[in-house]
Amino acid sequence: MKILDRYVSRQLVITGLLALSVLSVVLVLANILKQLLGLLINHDAPLELLLSIIGYILPFSLTFTIPWGFLTAVLLVFGKMSAENELIALRSSGVSIPRICVTVFVAALVCVGTCLWINLAVAPQAQLKMKDALYNIATSNPLAMFGNDKVIDQFPGYKIYVEKSEGAELGNLLVYKLNEDTSDAMQVIHAQRGSLETNREKKEILMHIYDGRFEQRNDQEPENLAKIVQGTMRETTLPISLTELYEKNKKKRGMSSMTVQELMERLETAEVTPEKRASLKSATITEVNKRFSFSLASLAFALIGVPLAITAQRRETSIGFLLSLMIAFAYFLFIPIADALKDKPKYHAEFLVWSPNFIFIALGLILFWRLSRR
Repeated sequence: MKILDRYVSRQLVITGLLALSVLSVVLVLANILKQLLGLLINHDAPLELLLSIIGYILPFSLTFTIPWGFLTAVLLVFGKMSAENELIALRSSGVSIPRICVTVFVAALVCVGTCLWINLAVAPQAQLKMKDALYNIATSNPLAMFGNDKVIDQFPGYKIYVEKSEGAELGNLLVYKLNEDTSDAMQVIHAQRGSLETNREKKEILMHIYDGRFEQRNDQEPENLAKIVQGTMRETTLPISLTELYEKNKKKRGMSSMTVQELMERLETAEVTPEKRASLKSATITEVNKRFSFSLASLAFALIGVPLAITAQRRETSIGFLLSLMIAFAYFLFIPIADALKDKPKYHAEFLVWSPNFIFIALGLILFWRLSRR
């Protein structure tokens, strides 16, 4: 039996690592590089910062690619064993399907533990450090944030659209100066050209605007359209604080960058209305449940993957990848649905995140039981 366990485990590890690498590179890193290479090529953003961002995103992606890679390995290994009649030979020797799959479930539990550790500890810290790395790009080379045909809304108090950017020179730009409390546009400036200058001592960007037109609302009566002032400006300079950007970055932490303890502490200390507290509580509980629930994906995939692979009896890699794609898509489809409903208490999204586990584990147990009786 030890020979059997070593054989199955070796096949699972080798195939699983290959599948994990392919999924991480093709489905995750390729998309990340597609977005970040523009900063590197067009704006000379430091390569080490871009690589650090990729490193911080990778732990979050592993919560998906580890169970997905494990599922692919199960489908490929057991599909090949079934197609080559290895399972028939083992069962003829008195080895049952559950005994053959002992190594699979041990590996599934290892994957569950790894995903749980990443979801609860590693991924939140990586998300937080990624936001700091983005701030470092802004402070080390602010021009990296200004691209062609792009809206820049990271700077507090401003929303900026740039149609064309060539280094420090900007073309056809719109600048909205926002009210800090309501986020309404108090002033709109349109100019055909502008330029950027970095003041590192004061940690700010100086945006020089030339030959612009503006509309200014009245500070006391911003809703009174009759008091809107229009005019032109030959040249003006807008100082944009990078320090405020950093403070905004620290305060505006998403739930994905918080640990479970931080989520619960924020829920207890948040000063919000009863209606918003109910939404915050629902969103917080859903986020916590999601991290525990989707950590069990590998166990659900093991239960459903083995019967499907043996039934299909196909050794082709393409068939295994296709089956894993269909199963993983159906399982992870619940994540965006739960995220869309998590701040609506009446839908109880905290129960919805457990639905794929109940469905897949129940279906897997039925298929496994029927397979064992054959």
